[in-house]
Amino acid sequence: MDTTGLVEITTRDELESVVGLPIKRVAEKGRDHLHEVDRAWLAHSPFCLVATSAADGSCDVSPKGDPPGFTLVLDERTIVLPERPGNRRADGFHNLLTNPHIGLIYLLPGRGDTLRVNGRARLLREAPFFDRMVVKGHRPELAVLVEIEEVFHHCAKAFLRSALWRPETWGAGQVPSRAVIAKLLERPEDSLAELESYYGPDYASKLYG
Repeated sequence: MDTTGLVEITTRDELESVVGLPIKRVAEKGRDHLHEVDRAWLAHSPFCLVATSAADGSCDVSPKGDPPGFTLVLDERTIVLPERPGNRRADGFHNLLTNPHIGLIYLLPGRGDTLRVNGRARLLREAPFFDRMVVKGHRPELAVLVEIEEVFHHCAKAFLRSALWRPETWGAGQVPSRAVIAKLLERPEDSLAELESYYGPDYASKLYG
């Protein structure tokens, strides 16, 4: 990469000279426990992004989705996310084994604001409350228990700038289909017809095992 002209920020003072400082109510809006509004948000959210980092600094952000309310609230400082069948890479889970810190962003379809949760996580292979996280007959074999350290709501500016929920801005048809991507980058030995069939209308039947 040609680094000509790059001006790097390397100190906190330099950063703050560019972005400024948050006003008091923004800087102090984080809480260490859930409010009833947070509980309502979690009860209706079907999707979140999970950020983790290993002890060596390598990072991962993974999407997690299930029917609304998939995140179980145990109490005002503890939530649990069930794991469903996936590709078995488990990058984020491997990270948590060496660094328990976790960050979550919960979305509501159509809403620009988000709920953010930061805390410490533990991986569980069994707990009595697993029975409360059954979906379509699938009881999770793994779950992430999060002890909340900080929770707050985030404004909608990023969603407004991106027009994320406006269908007329969506560019899904401008990039190759999932089947084509798999053929090009992951499964060149498979035929495109096989991959189109795999990722076709019946793909949803594979979501829970």
